[in-house]
Amino acid sequence: MNLFWLYLLLAKSTLTSFSGMTSLAIVRHDFVVEHHLLTDQQLTTAIAAGRLAPGPNGVYLVGIGYYLAGYPGAAVGWLALITPAFLSIPLLVWLRRHSDHPTFRRALDSVLLAAAGLSLASALPLAQDAIADWRGLLLGLAAGAILLRTKVDSFWVILGSGAVALLYSAVL
Repeated sequence: MNLFWLYLLLAKSTLTSFSGMTSLAIVRHDFVVEHHLLTDQQLTTAIAAGRLAPGPNGVYLVGIGYYLAGYPGAAVGWLALITPAFLSIPLLVWLRRHSDHPTFRRALDSVLLAAAGLSLASALPLAQDAIADWRGLLLGLAAGAILLRTKVDSFWVILGSGAVALLYSAVL
């Protein structure tokens, strides 16, 4: 795996998203669908590991880099993850000058809605891969309901779901 090419693909995903998980659509398309470098299961594993680790939501990119090129790939994933932060200062200066313009506000609202749609479009194939039977579906729906109806941190929901799945598999 060429590390520079890996950086460009990962940086493309971080530079074209507004938060860590909105880059998922681009990452899945580039690494799973188009180039067949990862499977959906590997991507799901990287996301789960990234969500369990402290730090930004996009830290799963470090796991993707590690899957593809070991420790150097993980370092490249981290560099791609922090690239937008280093570019944000000049961008924020420009945005401050133009933030009161109504056209700018409408454009920003449109981009946020598009990002939400991309996130949903990426989540559905991953959910199909992760949910193997009705028990997994029930567990996923329960976890989703907890996340939507309460203020419980996603870490605890993931940990609880894993515990329930382990308990169920140990009983059978």
